[in-house]
Amino acid sequence: QDAYCLRCIPQVHGAAWDTLQFARGVFETELNSATDNPLVFEDAIVSGGNFHGAPLALALDYLAIAVCQLAGISERRTERLMNPTLNEGLPAFLASQPGIESGMMMAQVTAAALVAEMRVLASPASTGSIPTSGNQEDFVSMGMTSGLKLEQTVDLARMVIAIELLAAMRAMDLRGDTSTPALEEARRRFRRRVPAWEEDCVLSVWMEEAAKFLEEDGWRVQRAGQIAIEEAVR
Repeated sequence: QDAYCLRCIPQVHGAAWDTLQFARGVFETELNSATDNPLVFEDAIVSGGNFHGAPLALALDYLAIAVCQLAGISERRTERLMNPTLNEGLPAFLASQPGIESGMMMAQVTAAALVAEMRVLASPASTGSIPTSGNQEDFVSMGMTSGLKLEQTVDLARMVIAIELLAAMRAMDLRGDTSTPALEEARRRFRRRVPAWEEDCVLSVWMEEAAKFLEEDGWRVQRAGQIAIEEAVR
């Protein structure tokens, strides 16, 4: 059987997608809610707490956990592409000359380090209230910290997934294989920005370019893939 990082992609990615949808619902509710204090009605002035950031803080912490999951399973797939005992005939570390060149070994090391950092960032901030304002504001959401952590987490995850994309394209080059129409379209677009290489090179340049590709062109690739699939079905 395939390892979990391959066999359980729909379950793990699906759970992360569900988390995103949940958070979107929370954000839409809060954005459309009255958060003034006090609330002023025609016949009453009510001191309330609709401004409290707990719904947002919890959702932001939840998102950070989900993004960490996506990056963690991505790094495991990258490792399998590098490992000659698991990569089904590919050269060790996807090097052109294994044993002489290091190939993409340090890219996987980078991905592992980023995932380790993300695990720290996935620790919730919303559980750490510190009272302020003479103990009047005695239980606060810490939502800003949750948001800042999530922003860092997304940036790190983008790089981890960019490394997997870089490794996958390198593996396809080494095999000389073609794949599905959707993946070939993604490959063509990716190679416009990140060319193939033969010998050891400075990987950080291509890692950064791959991350920019995901950030700027990812949605275009997704749409192109959908069109390719529809054409193939027809």
